[in-house]
Amino acid sequence: MEIVKAPHPSSGHYSAAVISHGMIYVSGQSSVDPFTHKVPEGGMAAEMEMSLNRIENILKEAGADRNHIVMCRVFITDMAEWDAANEAYAKFFGSHKPARAIYEVRRTHHLAHLEIEAIAEV
Repeated sequence: MEIVKAPHPSSGHYSAAVISHGMIYVSGQSSVDPFTHKVPEGGMAAEMEMSLNRIENILKEAGADRNHIVMCRVFITDMAEWDAANEAYAKFFGSHKPARAIYEVRRTHHLAHLEIEAIAEV
């Protein structure tokens, strides 16, 4: 097992990602800017972009990128935002379509409106 550190600050007791048996398991990344601790302006599209960019930055530390992602779990605070979340997610990934699940949750840390965890191939 290899620990991957995030290129941004983290306040919790967890690894940004762990590499095990050829897979990279990326811890949940919220849509909060890791440097300002603020939710980006621009609604669901901006939040989805922030969260996915945080994941990709961690993957780069592990020698991978968004095209190595095989599965995402998306946690959003309002399922009414599904269409906006899906559109921004599709824009980020383009023709690459990892497996995905979306769950509605009551809230996330720092009151972000979403958090995403990912699994990628090395």
